[in-house]
This record gives sequence, structure tokens and C-alpha cells, in this order.
Amino acid sequence: MALFGVVVAVAGTGVAMAARKQAARAIAECASLARSSVRSPGVDPRAVRDMAIVRYDALEEMSGQLSFSVALLNALGDGVVMTSINGRSETRTYAKVIVAGHGAQELSPEEEQAVRSARLGQRPPSPAGTGRHGVGASLAS
Repeated sequence: MALFGVVVAVAGTGVAMAARKQAARAIAECASLARSSVRSPGVDPRAVRDMAIVRYDALEEMSGQLSFSVALLNALGDGVVMTSINGRSETRTYAKVIVAGHGAQELSPEEEQAVRSARLGQRPPSPAGTGRHGVGASLAS
């Protein structure tokens, strides 16, 4: 019987050592994941996350706020602002690079407003009488 007790004790010690080794590996893995999530909280900083659209009447001949500027930015403030100027007989579309929240080329006031609204995650002020999707409609995530 004493021999049986010694065998069980040795087996129990072996199981405990193996469990301790697995627990230490699991703790190290969790600590590594926690450290990496502090640096990058699970979201690629290059992914588009901020966006805003500003609608307006660019040309006197057109009404209905058919022209627009839309900013699409990542967490670093890099991205693009696209503008569409709509007239009766033609439409012009422009795209400008945004680096750290500033245009690589000169931005129009509407483009600046779209970039600023996207960066702040705020809706620009809407003029009286516009609906939910009128001038200054913003899509911030």
C-alpha cells in the first residue's frame, strides 16, 4: 500500500509540473497579446475610419446641393478628399491627397470643412432648412 501511495504522489507531482508549465505558457501568451494590443488596439491605423461629406451649390446655375466634397481618412489623418462639381451640362471630379490632416494640394473651403469634420468626427453646422442629408451631412465612425 505504501508503494501505491508513493506512485500516486510521483504521478501527481508530474501532473502538477506539467500543468504549471502550461499555465506559465498561457500567462506569457496573454501578456504578449496585452502588450501588442496596447500598441495597436486591434485596428489597422491605415484603415479608413473617419469620413465626412459636405454638400453645397458650387455653381449659381444649379441648386439642390448636387456638388459635394467627401473626406476619407485613416487614424493618422491620411487619406483622400474627393470633390464633385455638378453643372447642367457637365460634372467635374477632383481627388486630392491628405497627409496628417492637411492637403498635399491647396484645398477649397468645402474640402477643408470635409477634412476637418472627418478628423473631429463631428457634423459641420447645417444651414437652416436643410434636412438630415443636406449641407454638412457627416458620416463619422
